[in-house]
Amino acid sequence: MACFFPFNNRNLDTSFFIFRPTIVIVDDVVEALKNFSFCTESLGCVHSAIFRSIHGNMMVWYGAWIKRSSENKDLLDALLSMLTNVSSMAILMEHGFYDAYAGESKDHSPAAKFYTGDIVSMNSAASSSHHHDMPIEHFSYTCLAIFKDRFQKMDGAVAGVCLKCQTIPKVAAIFVWKSLQCCYNYILNQDSRSVLPYFDGFSLDLKYDVFKVVYVSGDGALNFHFYPPHKMLEGKEGLHNNVTQELNRVAE
Repeated sequence: MACFFPFNNRNLDTSFFIFRPTIVIVDDVVEALKNFSFCTESLGCVHSAIFRSIHGNMMVWYGAWIKRSSENKDLLDALLSMLTNVSSMAILMEHGFYDAYAGESKDHSPAAKFYTGDIVSMNSAASSSHHHDMPIEHFSYTCLAIFKDRFQKMDGAVAGVCLKCQTIPKVAAIFVWKSLQCCYNYILNQDSRSVLPYFDGFSLDLKYDVFKVVYVSGDGALNFHFYPPHKMLEGKEGLHNNVTQELNRVAE
C-alpha cells in the first residue's frame, strides 16, 4: 500500500524521528516502531513509515498528521512518552515537525508516493548554533532553488519534496528513486561541492543518507482494517484507485 510525502502543508503536518539502534538485531527496533505507528493513529496520524539506512546505523520514523493549529508541542510530548519500548533499543538522535512547501513528481502525481522496498534519499541543511536567529525563509528559498534547478535532470528520481522545520532553521529535501542503482548513479556523477555557492554566507551542518523503506503503515493492516475478505477478490485495481483518490483528496 502507498504512503506519501505531501507537496504542501495545507492539510498535513509531517514529523521525523531519527534513531540510532543500540542492539545487534535491528529488526526488533523495526517491530517496536511498527507498534509505535499503530499507537499514533489515535492521535491523528493518517499514515507512517520506517526507513532504514543502507550504509549507516540509522533508522527514521516518518508520520503524516491531520493538521492542527497549535497543538504540535503537546502532541510531541505525547509521542515521546509513547517511545518507551523503543528507548531500550535505540537512541533518539533528532525529532521534529516539518512543513512541506514544494515538490514535484515525474509521473505528475499530486504527492511523492512510495512503497515498502523503495529507495529514499534525504539531505538536510541546518544552521550552526551561532546562526539560529537566521530566518528559516533564507534556507527554504535556497533549498527550493537547488530543487528546481536539479530535479528534472535527476535520472531515476521518481518524486521529490522540500520541507522546512517548524521550530529551528533547518531544511530538508527528500527524493524517491526507481532503484538503488539510479540513486548511486546520480550520487557518483554529481559534484556535491556544486551546491555550496547556493549557501554562500551560511554556516551550515549538511547531512545526506540513503534509506530503504522497510514498512508503511498500511502493510500490516490491509486485510484487517481496509478490505473484508470478499473485497480482496476484486484484485489490485480497486486498491490502486483508492490510493489515487486519497492522494488527490489530501493534495487539494
